[in-house]
Amino acid sequence: MQVRLTKSFSFEAAHWLPNFPDGHKCRRLHGHSFRVDVELAGAVDEHSGVLIDYGQIKEACEPIRAQLDHYCLNDIEGLANPTSELLARWIWTRLRPALPQLTAVTVHETCTSRCEYRGQ
Repeated sequence: MQVRLTKSFSFEAAHWLPNFPDGHKCRRLHGHSFRVDVELAGAVDEHSGVLIDYGQIKEACEPIRAQLDHYCLNDIEGLANPTSELLARWIWTRLRPALPQLTAVTVHETCTSRCEYRGQ
């Protein structure tokens, strides 16, 4: 049996987008309540009945969440221009080694705006 499952985490952070034009509201420092959905897919283990324990996903995500929560994203190495698109790829790159079944990282910047990244 093939399944897809999703585990979410959230963090609060500030950022500004240095490559946006002068005068654009996103060029100014501002903050968001970000939510990240981590999606995995694959075959369910016949013995355990699961693809992966949700606790393992949480464990893999926690160091990333802690690195982002209540920080200015621009100050984090690799996030000098922290758009949702680049943030999704940054998170993917750090999660993939621990979660080989990873199929998507979705960054919700607001309740109406999100970016989904599915790797190369």
